[in-house]
Amino acid sequence: MITRQRLAAGALALLAALSAGLGTAGPAAADGEEPAQPSPKVELLLDVSGSMRARDIDGKSRMAAAKQAFNEVLDATPDEVQLGIRTLGANYHGDDRKTGCKDTELLYPVAELDQAGRTDAKTAVATLAPTGWTPIGPSLLKAADDLKDEDKERSRRIVLISDGEDTCQPLDPCEVARKIAAEGIHLTVDTLGLVPDAKTRDQLSCIAEATGGTYTSVRHTDELSGRVKQLVDRAADPVATPVAAEGAAQCSEAPQLKAGVYTDREKFGEHRWYRVDVKPGQELRASVSVGADRAVNQDYGVLLRASTTHGREIVRGSEAGDGRTDVISTGLRYPKPESDDEADDGDDGDDGGEPAAETVCLQVSNSFSAPSSVKTTPGLPVELAVDLVDAPDEASDVASFGLGNGWWLLGVLILTGFVAGLVWGWVSRWRFAVWRTN
Repeated sequence: MITRQRLAAGALALLAALSAGLGTAGPAAADGEEPAQPSPKVELLLDVSGSMRARDIDGKSRMAAAKQAFNEVLDATPDEVQLGIRTLGANYHGDDRKTGCKDTELLYPVAELDQAGRTDAKTAVATLAPTGWTPIGPSLLKAADDLKDEDKERSRRIVLISDGEDTCQPLDPCEVARKIAAEGIHLTVDTLGLVPDAKTRDQLSCIAEATGGTYTSVRHTDELSGRVKQLVDRAADPVATPVAAEGAAQCSEAPQLKAGVYTDREKFGEHRWYRVDVKPGQELRASVSVGADRAVNQDYGVLLRASTTHGREIVRGSEAGDGRTDVISTGLRYPKPESDDEADDGDDGDDGGEPAAETVCLQVSNSFSAPSSVKTTPGLPVELAVDLVDAPDEASDVASFGLGNGWWLLGVLILTGFVAGLVWGWVSRWRFAVWRTN
């Protein structure tokens, strides 16, 4: 009886608390909540020059592949993204260079897409036909103007899709991209090269790198639509902007990193070091990706190794490849318990004070090699992600020597195999003895 009364009283109290909370949640949230982030803006910048007639993407023209990709992207664009479409080289058929280099048009203005807007944008894309010049530099300037407004915190992204070099020099597209980046309006330019040659690849890569964007080589329709969708989604859910960091040849001279994403370049077969401070009760999670942005020999690997400042290895992660992928990645985890009774190579805190953080040395190594005809400078692009989270309650909850709780399974398997071998040997000897006796 008493238990039922207590339960009833608890239920009434809970309902009363919920009622009070609901009654006051509106004003409280209105007073304390952060202002909503402004909706991101994305402009798709499409090359419609004469070279887009080439039929080398899945048996159809580059223009047809781009139209199919745009239709799929327009259907999948998140509602909160303001999206627009600009063309370059879509209208002028003549040979006058001055006129051809002004041939850029805002096909669909930057705005949030409702169902009618998606239909209108698809209709506008369907009318395009490969026509004229390739004014990438002037079109980038116009696209940047399309995305500008008074909100300096808004995320902005241009996705440039082209199959050739700019034909409107001396207005260098790389210099244009650097100028856009210097304006500080949170504008990133990502570039996609349709069946690119070396010169096109270099130019599009330069444009992307100048603004912190990415370059992707595309040879199939599904690759194009998938990558554009990914970039539009990234605008809706921005990721951390990588910070440049230059690794050192040894840990004592390595840069000190905090949680974040970092970029570097590493020579073929090089070792680079970075340092991270891990406090007691924290877990270090690190991952590294090395990109093969040029032709490389098959059979290569990447190593990410964590060690103490005195060289004692803590944990490592490694991955190997055979030339079938452009990026190879690996990672590791290292938890530091709240209290560590074991001997530690890190610094100790003062008596009575807060325990000092342990300096962990991160070594990034690669075993890439390249044919003699390939330039080895600059080094391969490296992206290093570092995160510090709360450590698990038990250190055994995470990988130990890369196997974690798998060590228990490995021990059980070894013991089972040993016992099974003994039993099988005893049975075999017994059967042999019986056979001899009979």
